[in-house]
Amino acid sequence: RISQVRVVIKGRVQGVFYRDWTVGNATELGLKGWVRNRRDGAVEALFSGDPAKVDEMSQRCRRGPPSAVVTGLEVFPCDDDPGSGFERKPTV
Repeated sequence: RISQVRVVIKGRVQGVFYRDWTVGNATELGLKGWVRNRRDGAVEALFSGDPAKVDEMSQRCRRGPPSAVVTGLEVFPCDDDPGSGFERKPTV
């Protein structure tokens, strides 16, 4: 069974290596998907894979890398194509 979610992370999450941190953690957990900055200052990601690993990644995103300050995290079900690996995408 595969779980897939889209996550929006708010707070001080741009300019603090949040995307690189997300790529590293998602890759470590064996997830597919992507991460990108949004023009509104948030970071958005799609995680696809084993449900327990997707939950773990969502929990990790609540903390983020050491220099991030996460003030909000929203998780939505999603059926977009996650791609074949985990990548950084351009800002939207």
